[in-house]
Amino acid sequence: MPLPLGRLLFFSSVVTSGSCTLIYYLIQKAFSKASYYQLALEQLHSRPEALEALGPPLHIHYLHLTDKYNFVDIADAQLKIPVSGSKSEGHLYVSSSRDAPFQRWHLQEVFLKLKDGQQIPVFKHSGNSGHEVKEE
Repeated sequence: MPLPLGRLLFFSSVVTSGSCTLIYYLIQKAFSKASYYQLALEQLHSRPEALEALGPPLHIHYLHLTDKYNFVDIADAQLKIPVSGSKSEGHLYVSSSRDAPFQRWHLQEVFLKLKDGQQIPVFKHSGNSGHEVKEE
């Protein structure tokens, strides 16, 4: 016995909505587990002035997948991670690269830009060699 058109549309929309939600969640999960994302958050947690400006507790929010700043390809990654705390909120801007596919990611620059326009440097690659880091 065939389903009436109304039920068919209802079930189709439920399946489509659920699938889109699941895909969105899986994409967010993939970003949050990526090494360029994790390295940037480690740098943020190691900068007391950035944590003080945001205020405890620190909250990391989902990326805005439609934001054109967020970009990842084989050799470069660029993210704008929304963060907030009890005092302020803003975005953690991350720039990372790697020499070839399947090699380690290396942070190039990480900075926190607060809602009021204040910019706090978190990490800057020194350029002397591929592994040295200079904190500003």
